[in-house]
Amino acid sequence: MLINASPDVIEIEDRVKIIPGANTIITSLDKLINWSRKSSIWPMTFGLACCAIEMMATGASHYDFDRFGIVFRASPRHTDLLIIAGTVTKKMVPVIRRVYDQMPEPRYVMAMGSCACSGGIFNTYSVVQGCDTFLPVDVYVPGCPPKPEALLEGILKLQDKMQKEHFRWSRWR
Repeated sequence: MLINASPDVIEIEDRVKIIPGANTIITSLDKLINWSRKSSIWPMTFGLACCAIEMMATGASHYDFDRFGIVFRASPRHTDLLIIAGTVTKKMVPVIRRVYDQMPEPRYVMAMGSCACSGGIFNTYSVVQGCDTFLPVDVYVPGCPPKPEALLEGILKLQDKMQKEHFRWSRWR
């Protein structure tokens, strides 16, 4: 009996194929790892001002961050996303930098609110004019304070960025 050596392969999206009847999916390792990483984001609970209340509201049951696989963590060693929510003063810069340095690779930063993005209305000697002056920011969520829907949109933009990465999971990147 001769078995068909080349079964019909169906391409369901770019670089993802299915062999019907065999319960088999064919894809690249990059696509698989990026999919699993974007489906389980663990942000650091790090609120500095009024934007933190909106971040907490987004994590509550009405907006349901759990459907995206997002679980807020209190330890930087268990997180991969640092959401800087609120006004960053120069006194807090070393603390934020230490938390960022304790996070494992790959790590991402989201600036939430006008104060974290650009200093907001506080153009004073003690307020940092944007957290991108001391950290590499991946996603900016503007607003004063931004609504939970804006934070959800920022998470979706970060997931799109994570899905398009190439070989970031390897030590040979």
